[in-house]
Amino acid sequence: MNKFLLTLFVVFFTLSVSAQIDEKEKLEQRKEQLLREQAELKAKLQNEKKKEKSVLKEIAGQEAQIKISEKIISTIAKQARILDDNIYLTQLEINKLNRDLKIMKEDYAKMIVKSYKSRSEQSRVMFVLSSSSFLQAYKRVQYMKQYAGYRKRQAEEIKIKQARLGTAVASLQTNKKEKEVVIVEKTKIKEEHEKLKQEKEKTAKLIQKDKKKITAEIAAKQKESKAIDKKIKKMINDAIAAENKKRKAEQLAAAKKSGSTTPIKTTPVSSTKIELTPEGKLSSDSFKANKGQLPWPTETGYISTGYGDVPHPEFKNIVIHNSGIDITTDSGASARAVFAGEVSGVQISQTTNTYTVLVRHGDFFTAYSNLSSVSVAVGNKVTAKQTLGKIKTNAKGNSVLKFVINQNTTVLNPKSWLKPR
Repeated sequence: MNKFLLTLFVVFFTLSVSAQIDEKEKLEQRKEQLLREQAELKAKLQNEKKKEKSVLKEIAGQEAQIKISEKIISTIAKQARILDDNIYLTQLEINKLNRDLKIMKEDYAKMIVKSYKSRSEQSRVMFVLSSSSFLQAYKRVQYMKQYAGYRKRQAEEIKIKQARLGTAVASLQTNKKEKEVVIVEKTKIKEEHEKLKQEKEKTAKLIQKDKKKITAEIAAKQKESKAIDKKIKKMINDAIAAENKKRKAEQLAAAKKSGSTTPIKTTPVSSTKIELTPEGKLSSDSFKANKGQLPWPTETGYISTGYGDVPHPEFKNIVIHNSGIDITTDSGASARAVFAGEVSGVQISQTTNTYTVLVRHGDFFTAYSNLSSVSVAVGNKVTAKQTLGKIKTNAKGNSVLKFVINQNTTVLNPKSWLKPR
């Protein structure tokens, strides 16, 4: 019965330890993954500090790091609990093995003493010869053989249990060392966690201090953006009116040359919709057919501010309106035409000293703003990906192009027209 219970205990202990080892390995993998994510976020935060100098982006990065560190701390705590369980179960096994060994050694010692007392060959012979019958003599001989075998098995079992005890003690020491490492690691992560929270609080205070200044900068940017929108709208209206006026003049000249007496209608020249020539319609249809496949107006970059009413990238509670998209690209980058067309306008802003280039593609217009210099002039024919000018680089080292698409005076979302990156 005792052997059966011992077997059950050993099986249960082995299964428990095996399951906990699997769980421990999974937790270790999860912890390593979280540490990698934390390192990536830390690198990204440092990069944001260098590129943007944005305190709010710093807070977003800090919050992300804090969440990751909280997950790491939780994972380490689970590891510590598993190690505690392993230590507890191993200690139970060590205690039981010590008890079993003590009993077995005591029994074995008694057998040795008894064997010593009856060690003489004469005593064993007399024990057999003193039997009352042959059957009893035979049984006594078998008993002595079984007794000798039992003593041998007892010695072997003692050796086995001592070996198991040594293994259990080694496992206990390993688990204790692992726990020490985990505790040190947890302490270190907690210290970093507290440091991150302090940095976040410090950054938040910095935001409050500079809030008025930043809000004023946002207002100035909004004003500048509206001024650019107004300028682009006027350029498009002027281009439409000029093109329609040109068409009407050509029609009058053609009628006069042919000697036609049919009076030509003198309707006002439209500034909201171009009267397309066959060539203009072909250009317009071709532009429209390439929706979603137009090359980007910059070789590299990403959309930093989207189209329409979007939250400000720094202050989420402030909504800004963008008639196009802002593309942040490398310092010194150039703006390039997204489709073949004709330059119908080039203007400079007196407040920002930046240029806007307007290119016409039938009744579609593309506008490229925030250029520090231009390499085209009104009336120039341009091809797709042809350089129009250099994008201005700001004090933070970023070049941001404002890109707008219109069909006549209708503003369109440029993102849906560009080829996905």
